[in-house]
Amino acid sequence: MVTTQAFADRLADAVLSKRSPLVVGLDPFIDRIPLELREQAARDHEDPRAASAAAAQSFFESVLEAVAPYACAVKPQSAFFEGFGPAGCVAWERVVQRAHELDLLVIGDIKRGDIGSTARAYADAHLTGPAACDAVTLNPYMGSDSVLPFLEVADQTSGGAFVLVRTSNPSAAELQDQTLAKGARVHEHVADLVAGWGRERVGTSGFSNVGAVVGATAPAELTALRERLPHAWFLVPGVGAQGASAQDVAPAFDARGLGAVVNSSRGILYAFGDPKTRDWRSPIEQAARDLAAQLRDVSTAQSSPPR
Repeated sequence: MVTTQAFADRLADAVLSKRSPLVVGLDPFIDRIPLELREQAARDHEDPRAASAAAAQSFFESVLEAVAPYACAVKPQSAFFEGFGPAGCVAWERVVQRAHELDLLVIGDIKRGDIGSTARAYADAHLTGPAACDAVTLNPYMGSDSVLPFLEVADQTSGGAFVLVRTSNPSAAELQDQTLAKGARVHEHVADLVAGWGRERVGTSGFSNVGAVVGATAPAELTALRERLPHAWFLVPGVGAQGASAQDVAPAFDARGLGAVVNSSRGILYAFGDPKTRDWRSPIEQAARDLAAQLRDVSTAQSSPPR
């Protein structure tokens, strides 16, 4: 996807045009994908991994069409696709390309965190080429050496990155909330690094191409980090299956209703429940429509004048 508009600005435009900060995560749990798709894929492919990849691709092509009116972006999780072998890599590229055809931004959930030439290779793999993602998620544990190669490639492709800052998983506090010698907590120090990396990468929207992953399951930290990172887009997981509600993410939005995009995966993808059901498309669309409306109400409330 060739563009010269900064990722942060494209994301702002997408949120405003869709009137929705919803991101739909694409996590192919193969045993939850509709049975009819798995059976058809098994007939077409002798290799079980190739069959799984084909079922996932077919499923997500339908998912993308169902959620496109209500989501600003999608977030495919690379680990699942990689588990399907070579066919999974092909499925990944086709899903990314189909998302772009439907005017959806793509955040590649790759959580890479290597250094040097390896980091550059990961960046080239996911931010360049005909199936390039618009942005990727990054693990900063190895410091600037693990982030800057991605940002350098992103600068060339008008791409972006979301750096893990305060995540939504239950054990996040074991590391991310620990206090450093100078008094800041680990996630606060990482937030300061994100601010530095993004300082020269702020677009016309007022937001940087370097964003932060901040979980909805830590509302106090979410509120404090919004103040600490006024120019960073937040990618907010944790709503739905992980227990947070749309209301929990309210502090992530600015007065314009911008600043955050909220991810939901299982709650939308598998809203139909029983994989044997034939009517699985409409529940997915309904789940996306409902959550988008809830998030719209929460985000626009931030810009509403007090009564």
